[in-house]
Order: sequence, then C-alpha cells, then structure tokens
Amino acid sequence: MSFTKALVCCLFFVFCSAFFSRAQNSAPITYSKKEVMVPMRDGVKLYTKIYTPDNAQTKLPVLLMRSPYVDWNIGLISPEQDPYVRNMAREGYVFVYQNIRGKQKSEGDFKMEGAFDKNDFTVIDEASDTYDLIDWLLKNTDNNGRVGQLGISYPGELALISAIKPHPALKAVSPQGTVGDFFLGDDFFHNGAFRLSFGFEYSYGEEAVKGDTSFPFPMYDLYDWYLDLGPLSNVNKKYFHHKIPTWNDFIDHPNYDSYWLSKAPVNYSDTPKVPILHVGGYWDQENMNGPEALYTKMEHYDHKNYNYIVLGPWCHGQWYDSVANHIGDYYTYGNTAADFQEIQKRWFDYWLKGTGEGKFPEAECYQTGSNVWKKYSTWPDASAKPERLYLQEDKGLAFEKPGSKGAGYDSYISDPEYPVCYRSRPIEITYSDSSDWETWLVEDQRIVDHRPDVVTYKSASLDGDLTITGDVVAHLFASTTGSDADWVVKLIDVYPDLYKKDITMSQYELPIAADIFRGRFRKSFSEPHPIIPGKVEEYTFGLHQVNHVFKKGHKIMVQVQSSWFPVFDMNPQTYVPNIFLAAKKDFVKATQSIYHNKEYATYIELPVVRE
Repeated sequence: MSFTKALVCCLFFVFCSAFFSRAQNSAPITYSKKEVMVPMRDGVKLYTKIYTPDNAQTKLPVLLMRSPYVDWNIGLISPEQDPYVRNMAREGYVFVYQNIRGKQKSEGDFKMEGAFDKNDFTVIDEASDTYDLIDWLLKNTDNNGRVGQLGISYPGELALISAIKPHPALKAVSPQGTVGDFFLGDDFFHNGAFRLSFGFEYSYGEEAVKGDTSFPFPMYDLYDWYLDLGPLSNVNKKYFHHKIPTWNDFIDHPNYDSYWLSKAPVNYSDTPKVPILHVGGYWDQENMNGPEALYTKMEHYDHKNYNYIVLGPWCHGQWYDSVANHIGDYYTYGNTAADFQEIQKRWFDYWLKGTGEGKFPEAECYQTGSNVWKKYSTWPDASAKPERLYLQEDKGLAFEKPGSKGAGYDSYISDPEYPVCYRSRPIEITYSDSSDWETWLVEDQRIVDHRPDVVTYKSASLDGDLTITGDVVAHLFASTTGSDADWVVKLIDVYPDLYKKDITMSQYELPIAADIFRGRFRKSFSEPHPIIPGKVEEYTFGLHQVNHVFKKGHKIMVQVQSSWFPVFDMNPQTYVPNIFLAAKKDFVKATQSIYHNKEYATYIELPVVRE
C-alpha cells in the first residue's frame, strides 16, 4: 500500500471513529423507572421513584424533588418528557421523586408545614428525612456523589429546609415559589388578613384524606357560597367539625405568635450553607413574597457568594411549562419558561457536574413593560431611588405633595354583605381545571371601576418611560367609622386609549403590585389593637418587589378598597379579639376615608430608576 493510500485510510479510520463516538455520545438518553420504599432512621418508609439513565457514559449527579402531592412536580412522567427538567435529562441526571411522610403511598403521619428548628439535629423532620434519602441514594444508585434538590411551592420549601441542615453530598438547591412567611405575606395570610378561599380549600384538600382531594362544593360559582358561609366560626360548625388540623390552628393562632414565627422559613433561614437559587414570579398568586423575602434575608448572611435569585413574569410555577409567553392577557412575546429552564440547567450543571464557568449574575430578573431579561449585581437594583407618588385632590396622581389644607379626602362605604370580588365571576374551585385562579393578579381592573366602594386615582399620560425596580410601599392615611378595617392598595399600569400594538389591550388596567393590610395590626402583628373610629392613621405596608417600565403614553393608577373577597375573608369592621370566632352581629357597614391633603398625604413609594 502506498503512503498516500495508507494516509487516506488512516484519516478515514480516525473520521469514522470520531463520527461513531459522537453519534454514541449524542444518542438520546432514555430512562428506566424504579419504585422503592426508602427507610428513614425511625423505620418509616417513604415512597420514592427513581429514574436512572439507560445509556449514560459516565457517573451522573442526583437531582432530587420531594413533595406531598400526587400530581405536580413528582415524577408522573419520565424526565426526558418533563418540560421542567427535560433539557437536563437529555444530558443525564439520576432523577429522584419522593412523597413526604403520610402522603400518597408513604408511611407515617403528615403534618402540614410543620415548625422547623434549624439548631436541633436530633429531631426527625423534613431535613433529616432528606438526609436519610440522600444517604440511601449514594449507596443504592450509580452516581457521582453529588446531589441537587429543587421544587416549586411546597416542594420548594422542602428544598430550602434540606439546605439549612444539609447532607455533605447536597451541593446545590433551588427553592422556587416558596413560602416566606405564612402570616405576613404568603399562603394563608397577608399582613394579617386571612386568605379565606385558599385557606379553606387547601387545608381541606391536604388533610381531609391521605391523598389529595377537593371539598364537595354544591355549586360552580363559589362567590355566593362563601358569602352565605357567614362568620368563619361556621366552618367547624357546619363543615369541618374540628377534624382539619390546620383550620383548628388558624382559630387558635389568629395573631403573629410563636406558632407562626416557628413555621416561617424566612425566620429560620440565614447563612447559605450550599449554593441556593431562589425563583419567583411577580404575579405569583400564592407565594409572591417568599422568594423575595428569603433572598433578602439570606443575602445579609451570604459570605461565600452562594445566594442568587431569578424573578420572572409568572404566576405560581408557570416557569414549569413548555411555553410561557403570556400570563392572562399580558404577553411577553418570548418564551420565558424556556429562558428560565436554561438558567436552571446552567446552575445545576455547574454545581453538580462542574461544567460551565459558574459566573452567575446575582439577580436575573425579567423586566415587564419593556419585556427583556436584565442582570443585576445587586438586588434590588442599587441605582433605584425612592420617590413619592401622591394621591391628589382631583383623583389624580403626581410626584408633588398635595398642598390643600381642606378636607382633602375621598370616602366610600364598605359593606360586608356586598364585598368587592377579587376577580371576575365565576369563582371556581381554586384548583379545578376551569379555574382562573392562576391569572387573577393580572386581570383588567376595569372589573371594579364601576363600584362605589373602590376609589381610583390616575396620573396624566406619561411623557416618557418610567422604570421602577425594587420594593413598592404604600403609605396610606385613612380613617374608618368602624373599629377595624382592611385596606387594599393596587398599583396599576393603564394602557393608552388606542393601543395600536395590540388593540385589545387599549385602556387595559394591568395590576403591577398589590396587597392588603388588616388595620388591627398597624402597631403590632402579635398584639392587635382596635382602631379608634374617625381617627386618621398611617398604614404602611409593602406591595412587594417589581421590575417594570411604565411606557410613554401609559398612565399610572392607584386603587384603594376595603375587601378582596373571597380570596380574603370579609373583615367584620367591628374589632373582636379573634376574627375566627366573630359572630354575625359583629359585621357592620363602615365609611372609609382616604386622605390626600397637606397634613395627611397618602403616597406610594416607588423605586425609580432615572437614566
């Protein structure tokens, strides 16, 4: 054979070897499922699904999710088909899904959102169960010795707990859509106001039986059902009969006492012991506050640069989906779920596989209005400065303080028998397939424009873009003829009268930030006080973090009201020591007055970024 032919043959052999090697390495990874009962240290066995790659070329890390649920985020489909993790599954992980104690097929007793002691390493809790699971997995699966944990909502809280008392092999976690504080800003209360429909339906759904279930409502539209329910004391009297533990806890702990303090993840979170990626949505109808509060708290203790956050234009867990290019009528014109899933992949690939540079922005936060992703070295953006947007005498809004010395207030009557509905009817079962629960925080607020018990203030059309990035805070000066009151404040982006980019969005009133405050807690969440009728007082409360651009030609709107029913219970408007024990006679009409004069100037504190 000539030298030329030999060289050609050699090159051909090298080419074929490389080709077949690449073909082998690029072959799609498939997974085999195994179901096992993994023993914990006390002998209780927990139902666990393990998806192992069939054709992996190397040892792979473990990616773990733990959950009380049967149907969400718990491995019902193989990971290469699951939009949440399939981009990671294509390159190989060992995926593990486990139901926690007392749920679905797991043994033991379920205690919903139990108290957690970060300093007690002898107690059996969710952290110890995760520790035991990881120990078992290291010995019983083929892996590289590195474990990550993630999850959304309750599973996200479980990931957070695992990171506070971590197994040595746990190298990265991502708690997503996670509770920060049950009483101050997430699932069950916001600033002391009780989340009626959610608290009722969720506690029943998780505790009535071992599996997941729904309360057997006798009608489709539940607005009237909740209205006819009357005082909260009727729940046990008519329906629960003291058999739902969490509902009984609501009754026993109507204020921010040690019970709520011990359950709040933001209270037991401090120094990040492993890299942690918090994830949240600006319009998360369940746990909007949690990711922001947890990141902020842990950032104070972050000495190893382990603490990061991603915020996006999502409702609860929407980043899980294959496609997220809109929420309700608000369109982002890009697939933000796919964007996030690439962020998530880079995060876990680096910490668990050692691939990539590991140069993550401190915060990667989608900017609504402009519809672009932004990266920040600090969160909130350090360049944002607080500016005061004041309510004006003529139902206007301006950055100048009102100068009037007269009455300077607007009044409305709040009627417990005719509360403001928090979204358009029908109000379906929260977790039914037909429910609009997921997107109510972006619903057009023209739904309440006509109501006499909603007072509205609007700016002139903006002559340029206005960017706000960070915490929005309401400073409300108000009085009531009752001895207790709820205050709802909403910051809204009003689209132009004729919005040519999308004609259907013309005059749309898009909520950007909103929340509620129960007046009895204005001095202390642990020691409530009745309101003195007729006395003007300042109520200061956060509307949560945003990253939004009010575009040129849009208007800014603020709405104030005193009910948001039935997602929040109706305040009796008569002070009683325990609202869960209020009687029908305690519910009275009240006249609410919102002040905007020189002495009592209501304003919204906006974190404005000026170019």
